[in-house]
Amino acid sequence: MAKLTEKIGYGMGDMASSMFWKIFSYYLPIFYSDIFNLPLTHTATLMFVTRVWDAVSDPMMGAICDRTNTRWGKYRPYLLWFSLPFAISGVLLFTTPDYAEQGRLVYAYITYILMMTVYTCINVPYASMLGVMTSDSYEKTVFSSYRMFFAYGGSFIALYSWEPLCKFFSAHKLFFLTVKGQTGAWQGAMMVIATVCFLLFIGSFLFTREHVKEAKAGKLMNDFRFLVRNFPWWMITCTALCTNLFNTVRGATVAYYFKYYIGDSNMVDMGFVSFLFYAGVFLAIGEVCNMIGVVCAMPLSKRLGKKTTFIVSAVVMSVFSIMFFYLPLSNGGFIGMLLLQVLISIFTGVVSPLVWSMYADVADYSYYKHGTASTALIFSSGSMAQKFGGAIAGSAVLLLFSAFGLQPNSVSQTPNAILGMKLAMSYIPAAVSLLTVGLMMLYPLTTERIETFKNSES
Repeated sequence: MAKLTEKIGYGMGDMASSMFWKIFSYYLPIFYSDIFNLPLTHTATLMFVTRVWDAVSDPMMGAICDRTNTRWGKYRPYLLWFSLPFAISGVLLFTTPDYAEQGRLVYAYITYILMMTVYTCINVPYASMLGVMTSDSYEKTVFSSYRMFFAYGGSFIALYSWEPLCKFFSAHKLFFLTVKGQTGAWQGAMMVIATVCFLLFIGSFLFTREHVKEAKAGKLMNDFRFLVRNFPWWMITCTALCTNLFNTVRGATVAYYFKYYIGDSNMVDMGFVSFLFYAGVFLAIGEVCNMIGVVCAMPLSKRLGKKTTFIVSAVVMSVFSIMFFYLPLSNGGFIGMLLLQVLISIFTGVVSPLVWSMYADVADYSYYKHGTASTALIFSSGSMAQKFGGAIAGSAVLLLFSAFGLQPNSVSQTPNAILGMKLAMSYIPAAVSLLTVGLMMLYPLTTERIETFKNSES
């Protein structure tokens, strides 16, 4: 049985990763279009190209990790080595240089590729640690749940504080900012987030340990050959891609949705409490409810099985997403939006740890089937799927907005532009969620089957 400190330490790692990832997914598109002043089509291309490179680099990093051997283990030392580059790259990403448009575009490509490469170098080995911290399938779900609970906690902190931090740095022109105004405010906000992430990664390194000793990695081409023959891997990878597609389509739309459709100065009156309704509150509430879902994932998956829990959650997410389309711009409509955000986020939180726990099962299946120790290669494909989903979703949302005629920084938007934003918050993610149901129905690894493999091995 793993120590509580190890579970907390493992959670701290994804708390750091998720703080950056959610800011990138939800605020980077509007940063590039409205602060960095790049056209929507250029921003869409930038986000797709850089994320594709980032996704392709994940298996490369996985293969490197599988062949790393240090006194700290295979995967854990990367948390120490790349924590500072991770923080610095994030600040550079949200820095706006005083260049012409073409120069800014080149700078954006360089800093985004740099950030995503460093993210890969720390996140792939971090995710792979799940496969060597315990050999017990249920305890892997426990570790994964701690991971996602802390991840959503970090996301809540980052998303809830992002706009207040930007307002603070906009009002206080501090000496260490390279630029002033809104551009300097976004840079300052990222400096705060980056510092917190650096400390969390150091804490994760100090509190975790690798307990399971893997067999020496085999030939790289054999590992890839076994991977592409692994049917459960294909199903869970496609499912992971769609899951992140669902989250990113909705998340990347929220900042635009509030700025150009709802507004950022509406008050919500719930009778017993009133509060300002803006994008950060909407997203932060979702992160808290994700944490509730993560807590529910363990008992639900233990009772129903991982596969059934996943399918039920995805169906519910689809139904509630469709309902979002029909809510009016009124106090009752805003309360309805919050209620649906709560429900969708709870079931999103249920699904999230199951994906990574299933990847751990796929790694076990690969070992029992082929006798190969390619844990990081398998887990890197999860990160790859996550990033492909983000690449497709982030660029598709911007291209959709461009096609529907959205004009960045325009006071009023056309009915078509409003329709595009409403679809991106409702019917489009609903369709993606239904696709995950079909994929998960084909996923063959039940808890019973994994136990059968283990028993036959022993």
